[in-house]
Amino acid sequence: MNFRALNWTSKTNFKSYLNTMARNIEIKARITSVDALALKAAKLADSEPIYLSQDDTFFKCDTGRLKLRTFSEHAGELIFYQRAIQAGPKESFYVISRTSEPATLREALTLAHGQDGRVIKKRTLFLMGQTRIHLDVVERLGHFLELEVVLSEGESSEFGVQIAHHLMTQLGVTRGQLVEAAYVDLLADLKAS
Repeated sequence: MNFRALNWTSKTNFKSYLNTMARNIEIKARITSVDALALKAAKLADSEPIYLSQDDTFFKCDTGRLKLRTFSEHAGELIFYQRAIQAGPKESFYVISRTSEPATLREALTLAHGQDGRVIKKRTLFLMGQTRIHLDVVERLGHFLELEVVLSEGESSEFGVQIAHHLMTQLGVTRGQLVEAAYVDLLADLKAS
């Protein structure tokens, strides 16, 4: 696809491009303890947990969110995504590009676009079928659960929402715990208050 030929100001062109992107259904919820929920998640998971340190730098972007996720000095991912701002399950479209030089990429993107925020967290990742269960300890924000139900080609959003609701029930997460905003927005609100 020739990206220069796309007219990004046209919603029709952008929406047709989104159809070629990976997608998932996501929920985020405040929890009291990652450790307590990890016991429940472990019983549902297909494998042992994976422990990750993540440093996400967000950049100004008019058509969605652009973030550089750094895992280590030599491992990172540039992620562009779009999703609705709502408390319940929401569809997300995304593209991921891996990098072995996250520091240089962060510098280039900062110079080109400017930073829009930073989120540092420890993540415990469980895999269950097509769902990624994230248990996050986010600096300055606390403990959270994220569910990402990865949708295959042809699977409806409604199918992913059903899986997310079922997992919420299995994990004992209520609708009252759901969070509408992204971590970067919650941190910006905290800074502003």
